[in-house]
Amino acid sequence: MTIKSDPIAYFQQLYAQVENVPLSNAMSLATASSDGKPTVRMVLLKHVDERGFVFYTNDLSPKATQIKDNPYAALCFWWTTIGFQIRVEGTVTQVSAQESDAYFASRPRNSQISAWASKQSQSIKTTALFQKKVALVEKKFHNQPIPRPSFWSGYLITPSMIEFWENKIHRLHHRLVYHRKQQGWSTELLQP
Repeated sequence: MTIKSDPIAYFQQLYAQVENVPLSNAMSLATASSDGKPTVRMVLLKHVDERGFVFYTNDLSPKATQIKDNPYAALCFWWTTIGFQIRVEGTVTQVSAQESDAYFASRPRNSQISAWASKQSQSIKTTALFQKKVALVEKKFHNQPIPRPSFWSGYLITPSMIEFWENKIHRLHHRLVYHRKQQGWSTELLQP
């Protein structure tokens, strides 16, 4: 495994190899409540740059509530087509309203409507009731642009650690870990 100086650039290089694979942007997101109870679920990576990794969600969802209480998270990507697992740990902050607005405007209209209609993770008696909520939102915004709801935004995970795990035969996997320092990154190789 070649050691690169910038783990974000290395991630982007690998991501380019899988971006045409369905759901290659799927990542497990682990958060924890203020008392340390962990939760993990799949979310979609929507942007990665030198700052870190961005996903979007309802600000009233359990994940957003946990992030407000405990602003640390972990991500895990598994790209079987190239044999890589990538783990990320770091702090979480909301992206700017302008960044959230820009991404929301780029979403398909039906996804925008769903964001308005859904009280994410709250119970509902039937799916038909949700469909009625969707129809009401469609009617409300008929023939007009749909603004971003005030309760929906993006979250940035700023990594303090990134691990690249490369699958090798006979369990001779390559593991390269980056730790953020004041200036740049330190690296270490781990045994499989």
